[in-house]
Amino acid sequence: MSSLVTHLLSLALRVVRKGPMGSVENAREWIREPKGEPAPPPWLTRRHWITERKVGGFSTFTVRPRGAREPEKAVLYLHGGTYVSEISAWHGILISRMADAGCRVEVPIYGLAPEHTYREAFGFLQQVYRGLMADVAPARTLLAGDSAGGGLALALAQTLREVDLPQPARLVLISPWTDLTMSNPDIFEVQEKDPWLNPVGIREAAKEWAGGDDLTEPRLSPLYGPMAGLSPMDLYIGTRDLLLPDTRRLHEMVTRAGGEVNLFEEEGALHIHPLLPVPEGSPARARIMRTVEEL
Repeated sequence: MSSLVTHLLSLALRVVRKGPMGSVENAREWIREPKGEPAPPPWLTRRHWITERKVGGFSTFTVRPRGAREPEKAVLYLHGGTYVSEISAWHGILISRMADAGCRVEVPIYGLAPEHTYREAFGFLQQVYRGLMADVAPARTLLAGDSAGGGLALALAQTLREVDLPQPARLVLISPWTDLTMSNPDIFEVQEKDPWLNPVGIREAAKEWAGGDDLTEPRLSPLYGPMAGLSPMDLYIGTRDLLLPDTRRLHEMVTRAGGEVNLFEEEGALHIHPLLPVPEGSPARARIMRTVEEL
């Protein structure tokens, strides 16, 4: 049973997000809406030291706790938004908590569809990660992301060996979008329970992000990529999340490959619930923050 807050949020999401995303035409209009300004909100700037630099033509923000000492641990955080929406205030709240825990939080602002595709993202993200590794030990670095950013974080981890980069200490993936084909038949069982994600809309976003390439390409859908040799992994997902079936499948595949993976399923919770101001998100947020603090 979902909380009252989640119930009310669900009603609003069905009206403003899931319903309109039920048609291809509306989805395409949404994808082509002008992008917002990805600059950190003023409250985050007041609370932390934030610097911006350009890497390969894209911005990356570094969020540090205020203080004299440079943090000895770090998080590389990849935001969600179906590869078409900019970083949001909900992301900023979790990033702020990570910085409060003594972390340097690196937040790459990768290019969004339809102006950009996945082909531009990986060189940029690998450069950002390489720069982070020059300052912080891999054993004290976390790679995290939510939704599209969670899938992108997993895909990035799968490419690190190709460019002679070490794995981070851990992967934390929140409602990761790991298969852009959306072909898992179990999705139909969850579809009506999810008040937020509409398969029609996110399939259109997937096509734009792919830029005409096969959606089973592992850098698009890391569920088709190598699972062996990855860092220990924590997966956070709600039972009212369209991405639940593929997250369960990811857990099974990593386990079969001999990896260490934890699946944290929250009954009645929505998509990216650890980022939402709802009771169902509290246990996951607390667990994530313990992981960060223990780096």
